[in-house]
Amino acid sequence: MAHIKELIPARPAPAVLHRPLTTSRVIGIGLIGIWVLLAIALLSMMITGWDEAKFLRYGPRYLHGLWTTITLVSISVVFGAILSLPLAFARMSKNRFISGFAYGYVYFFRGTPLLAQLFLIYYGLGGFRPQLEAVGLWWFFREAWYCGLFSFILNTAAYQAEILRGAIESVPRGQHEGAASLGLSKAITFRKVVLPQALIVALRPYGNEIILLIKGSAVVAIITVYDLMGETRYAFSRTFDYQTYLWAAIFYLAMVEALRHLWAYLEARLTRHLKR
Repeated sequence: MAHIKELIPARPAPAVLHRPLTTSRVIGIGLIGIWVLLAIALLSMMITGWDEAKFLRYGPRYLHGLWTTITLVSISVVFGAILSLPLAFARMSKNRFISGFAYGYVYFFRGTPLLAQLFLIYYGLGGFRPQLEAVGLWWFFREAWYCGLFSFILNTAAYQAEILRGAIESVPRGQHEGAASLGLSKAITFRKVVLPQALIVALRPYGNEIILLIKGSAVVAIITVYDLMGETRYAFSRTFDYQTYLWAAIFYLAMVEALRHLWAYLEARLTRHLKR
């Protein structure tokens, strides 16, 4: 009994610290209040200004435009990913000519606006119609939809190449050395060891790039492609109702939120072995 140590007596819980009401907090609360009031007013205007006839008339056009936008973005992302793989390897190449060409490609498409690239392809290549007809490519570049798709592929390939290059270079050198010590070839090492780890690192940047491409795809409406924004412009030109753009914003928000939740699920699923 003499060896029993005395327990530390219970102590009261620490006092709750009250944050002082500073000027920045007051301004922040005020701005949030203004945004809440604007959202309530906007919702009220939508309810009071609801026109069922317009909805029934232009609703199918919105769905058609939504499908066009999803198709454009999906095909662009897939073919952009295919093109980004050799570009990423070219960026990491020790050959100055190859790496310089890849660097120039990425620098141009990441450094210029997507709208300018779209105009260069849609309007610029139209000046080479005889040459394109001679090689049998005019059928492709005379269509606005194909020009928009082509510009999206080239643009997203540049961004995806940089994402993939950074992800591959982020894999520790020890992974390569460990695979070499097991007698694995460089091709198998890249496919089985390096690439899976790199794709996990690149997963979130890939999601951000797709979201940016979804929002940037609205530029094709300028060259008469009836995507979601193109159908919105058509509806507004017939009704002069601001709600046409509001519904377009809701559709874009729905696409972005759906993709965000899908990407969060994929990230949680693919990185479950990293959680402790």
